[in-house]
Amino acid sequence: EVQLMESGGGLVQTGESLRLSCAYSGFTSEDYAIGWFRQAPGSNRREELSCMTSRAGRTYYTPSVAGRFAISSDNAEDTLHLQLNDLQPEDTAVYYCGKGRPVWDGSAWTCKGVHFWGQGTQVSVSS
Repeated sequence: EVQLMESGGGLVQTGESLRLSCAYSGFTSEDYAIGWFRQAPGSNRREELSCMTSRAGRTYYTPSVAGRFAISSDNAEDTLHLQLNDLQPEDTAVYYCGKGRPVWDGSAWTCKGVHFWGQGTQVSVSS
């Protein structure tokens, strides 16, 4: 059984930082895509923030978080992290980690095939 569990969310003020963690287990394939996503209040869309795959030579970041957020992986502990710096009110959302197979979108390997999800962790940023 594949399991993912996020932690580290909370309420912070504008400009502060948080570090999210995702402990995962049960996905044993060496061909994988793993990443962080978020869903803003009132939105039914889960936005991809950052993605790492076993096939790509670089890590993807969506433009709105590039330079502020950093993904990292501790393979020995089966844990994925997301460092969130310079948080803004528009970063308020539920943050999810997800894992699955890498999908080629015509120009890069992506997390579009992610289908295992954690329960999410709330990040709230006050102005």
